[in-house]
Amino acid sequence: MIRKNPSGDLPVVAQSAFVDPTAIICGKVFVGENVFIGPYAVIRADEVDADGEMEPIIIGDNSNIQDGVVIHSKSGARVEIGQNTSIAHRSIVHGPCKVGSNVFIGFNTVLFNCEIGDGAAVRHTSVVEGCSVPANFYIPSTSLIGGPEALATIKPVAADVSSFSEDVAQTNVRLVQGYKKIQNEL
Repeated sequence: MIRKNPSGDLPVVAQSAFVDPTAIICGKVFVGENVFIGPYAVIRADEVDADGEMEPIIIGDNSNIQDGVVIHSKSGARVEIGQNTSIAHRSIVHGPCKVGSNVFIGFNTVLFNCEIGDGAAVRHTSVVEGCSVPANFYIPSTSLIGGPEALATIKPVAADVSSFSEDVAQTNVRLVQGYKKIQNEL
C-alpha cells in the first residue's frame, strides 16, 4: 500500500521497483530502480521535527528490503539506504541512520542513530546504535555495538562474507524482475 503521510507527502517509487501488495510505504519515501520491497515491510516517513520539517527515507537502486522490515525515523530525521544493499527479514532501521552501498544487514538486526559504511556486513540479531561503522567492516551475529568504544572489536569483512552479501543482493534483483512479470496475475 502506498499512501500519503499527514503532511501530504506521497512516496515516489521507481517504475522498475517491486513493492509487495502487503507492504506499506508512507510519506516522504524515495525508492530507487530495481528495488525489492518484500511482504509486510513497513517504510514510514511521517514524523516531523520541532520546526515541522521532515527529511526523506531514501532507498538506493538494486537494494532489497525483505519481509517484515521496518524503516522509520524519529522526529523527521533522514534515513538513507545505499545501492545494492540488503536489509534482511524483520530488521529495524530507525533514523537518523545511513546505511552505505553494498551492505548486508542480517535478520532481526536493529540499527538506530548510526552510520554503516560501504561494504560492511552486520550479521543476524545485532544492535548498532550511536556510532559509525567503517567501510568493509564485519559485525558478527548477536553483537551489541553501542558506541565508538565497541568498534574496537570489529574486524574487516572476509571474502566469503562479501560474496554472500553480493549473492543476496543479486538474488533479490532477479526477484524484482520475476515479480514484475507476474504482478498483474491473480
